[in-house]
Amino acid sequence: MGVSELIIGLTIVAAGTSLPEVFTSAIAAFRGERDIAVGNVVGSNIFNLLGVLGFTAFMTADGLNISSPLVYFDLPVMVLVSLLCLPILLTGTLINRKEGAFLLGLYLIYVILLYSVS
Repeated sequence: MGVSELIIGLTIVAAGTSLPEVFTSAIAAFRGERDIAVGNVVGSNIFNLLGVLGFTAFMTADGLNISSPLVYFDLPVMVLVSLLCLPILLTGTLINRKEGAFLLGLYLIYVILLYSVS
């Protein structure tokens, strides 16, 4: 279909591996266990970034080749979004619907940009 492996990994594979965390966090939030919901998301992302990536790089003889689009587009986007999350997480103990919609909108914009750039 002409879609690069990077885009497949950043969208389809990422969504597929994150959906269990989304459902677990949603169920925890509905049950009033909001700390579990937030901890699940943050912990999963930290493990995926450091544990999975680190283990994969450790297991390969030559290391992992990182493509230019990942370094110059996706990595800065990840850092920017992480910085944008700080005010939301530090201003209170509640992430409201407006902030949730904002974060979801950022993801949709990212996916649209990802497909339009390629």
